[in-house]
Amino acid sequence: MQNTAEYTCAYCGEPNETFVDWSGGTQQSYTEDCQVCCRPNVLYVRFDEDTLEVEIDSEYEE
Repeated sequence: MQNTAEYTCAYCGEPNETFVDWSGGTQQSYTEDCQVCCRPNVLYVRFDEDTLEVEIDSEYEE
């Protein structure tokens, strides 16, 4: 199981690494600031329990 995953900032397009918590369920969303431009990204995290892969989509915080 991965403890970290990568997402692309919705604002600046730079890759970011974030910690993921499998105990929070297979679908999660939360806001995290970009490590490069410091703008807030809404992250949509999905866990695949069969393959143990993590997928993250990001979008602008409104």
